[in-house]
Amino acid sequence: MGPRRKPEVPRRRAASPAPGSPRRAASLGTSSRPRGRRRYAKVLSEIRKLQKSTHLLLRKSPFARLAREICVTFTRGVDFSWQAQALLALQEAAEAFLVHLFEDAYLLSLHAGRVTLFPKDVQLARRIRGIEEGLG
Repeated sequence: MGPRRKPEVPRRRAASPAPGSPRRAASLGTSSRPRGRRRYAKVLSEIRKLQKSTHLLLRKSPFARLAREICVTFTRGVDFSWQAQALLALQEAAEAFLVHLFEDAYLLSLHAGRVTLFPKDVQLARRIRGIEEGLG
């Protein structure tokens, strides 16, 4: 026989809630706070990873289909052939433009005292830049 264990003393149960009070769901031992922190840390690590990399953010084939579709609408149905390097250059320029626009719009949302980016921030960033401005 091994060492003797002390007999377990039954613990006192908490008083049952009043009949009119709402019941809370049973907790599984985790609160919502750490999950939010983990999600926030995951987002920050993803941002750091994307800022270090130089690869394209959009997939090549959907972007190529979109560029060809826009080209057909502006050329009245004439389908031009595209070089792969031309599509790649167009995608690089488009992504640089969008990233810069979102950076400016996020600065505007921070200036307004918010963390969330709203469409009105993007619209204001475009309006401040003006029609002629590309990356400026």
